[in-house]
Amino acid sequence: MTKISAETIKDLREKTGAGMMECKKALTESNGDFEKAVDILRQKGLSSALKKAGRVASEGLIDAYIHLGKIGVLVEVNCETDFVARTEDFKELTKDIAMHIAATSPLYLSRDDVPQDVIEREKEIYRAQVKDKPPKVVEKIIEGKLEKFYTEACLLDQLFVKDPDQKLRIRDIITGKIAKLGENIVLRRFVRFQLGETAEG
Repeated sequence: MTKISAETIKDLREKTGAGMMECKKALTESNGDFEKAVDILRQKGLSSALKKAGRVASEGLIDAYIHLGKIGVLVEVNCETDFVARTEDFKELTKDIAMHIAATSPLYLSRDDVPQDVIEREKEIYRAQVKDKPPKVVEKIIEGKLEKFYTEACLLDQLFVKDPDQKLRIRDIITGKIAKLGENIVLRRFVRFQLGETAEG
């Protein structure tokens, strides 16, 4: 049986936000494989998070982040109770998301918010780029490119900038906090300002 050090358990706890016992169980289950243990915890977190997803989240925080007086972000993140909204974990989540938005400049909150005409326009561009390929291949390439577009343009699909391994998306960070704090958490809306930027229209 693989010996699991307290240091590894601590590292896993810091990365996932799961409890010490859950981390130890996941590492035992994965025979000490750290990345596999992360996946196990994420799957468990997701199932418990899904159970909470239907619950009403009307408390929370509006947080702000200003970068060098040039970029400003306002973000609203909701939870179920004022008690959770006041926890350091929840405050850290809102701050991290606001900083992430400042760094990545997402265009939409989720893929559901992308207008159909934007999706069609993207598809046309991709189609023109691969017009010489066989039709079967073309659709697969378009699908892949569209997926990449979502991961760049949609906040919830973006890879979290503070995750050095670039494996966690913003939705995963939120799911981890739902599992840890035991409440539904909803990223409601955001706005990003950049100095000198002009409104489109």
